Amino acid sequence: MADEREILDWRTYGIASRQLAQAVAADGYRPDVILAIARGGLFVAGSLGYALAVKNLHVMNVEFYNGVDATLDMPVMLPPVPSTVDFSAKKVLIADDVADTGKTIELVRDFIQDHVAEVRTAVIYEKPRSLVKCEYVWRRTDRWINFPWSTEPPVVDL
Repeated sequence: MADEREILDWRTYGIASRQLAQAVAADGYRPDVILAIARGGLFVAGSLGYALAVKNLHVMNVEFYNGVDATLDMPVMLPPVPSTVDFSAKKVLIADDVADTGKTIELVRDFIQDHVAEVRTAVIYEKPRSLVKCEYVWRRTDRWINFPWSTEPPVVDL
């Protein structure tokens, strides 16, 4: 059981991202900005941006995972960090691939929440242990997830 994985291929990701966007739209939330948590959130934010007709996308680079089930003690924002002035009076949708511990989403949400009109979160997967309960979730799982963009090793030597 410990080695069982959630496998998300590109085709299923397309379905997942569309259903996630439909959940946001059905809820009546109309974000002015979609804030991607890089790297996995870049795919989600782009997909949501197209589906929700939101062209204003921003990126925050946060490092937390440094291997399978291996993390830093706390997530760390990497430069460049967007100015919160960019978000004033905006409704923001934070997009990421997974809310695992929830610490990354919590860091980003806490960083912007006092500088925006409203903030909500959308993820493809949420794990039961997540500190943050996202408003929009495609699927919940306690398994390790193989995403289509991170399953294969890099094509360059590290």
